[in-house]
Amino acid sequence: MSEVVLSAPDASNSAGLNAQEIEALNERYRPLDFEARLHKLYTDFAPEKVMVTSSFAATSAYFLHIISRIRPEQVILFIDTGFHFPETLLYRDYLIGLYHLRVQDLKADEYQHQYSEKEKLYESDPDFCCTINKINPLEAIKPNYDIWVSSLMNWQTDHRAGLEIFEERRGIIKFNPMIDVSREQRDAYILEHKLPFHPLVNEGYSSIGCTHCTVKGEGRSGRWLGKPKTECGLHL
Repeated sequence: MSEVVLSAPDASNSAGLNAQEIEALNERYRPLDFEARLHKLYTDFAPEKVMVTSSFAATSAYFLHIISRIRPEQVILFIDTGFHFPETLLYRDYLIGLYHLRVQDLKADEYQHQYSEKEKLYESDPDFCCTINKINPLEAIKPNYDIWVSSLMNWQTDHRAGLEIFEERRGIIKFNPMIDVSREQRDAYILEHKLPFHPLVNEGYSSIGCTHCTVKGEGRSGRWLGKPKTECGLHL
């Protein structure tokens, strides 16, 4: 790390940063665009301590196209819940070949996953289902990293609208370099570079998660239909 001075022995995240240091990072990164922020991240922090996740959902090609050009050797973590659409797995494999990605699948404990499936937790308790199949597999490896890079954008949900570029979340520093990228900017980049959408987008799916919890709809309206839930819990 080149610019951050660690001065908080009581910091509760693996990077050892306190609130003032996190805010100082935000001030330095705020004037930069998405790509410049990523370039700077790999200068300011040890690359091997940077964790990158992707859901390989609707427009993941945008995020992954840029990551693959900036740091081709970056491992991309994909949480395989066991409930993904077949199209999602095909899209993942297609992008792996297209951008020569290094992807590592994370899966839940097999016994717990089978329990969630048998009890149909996705219907009776979707929060618990997400905890078993999405949150726990990532929590198990988070201690190996200092920074978690996400592809969240502030127009996607009310929760995401309030996020900063850097923030502390459950013991790790989250880095949201795309948080202020507009939908129009994203779409323009996709068009310019002829990036492939998830195959279900053409069928009316805007936000794509697990088969039991995803229907057609604009924005996040097709997720957890009929329930107040809008986030799987990974980013809360």
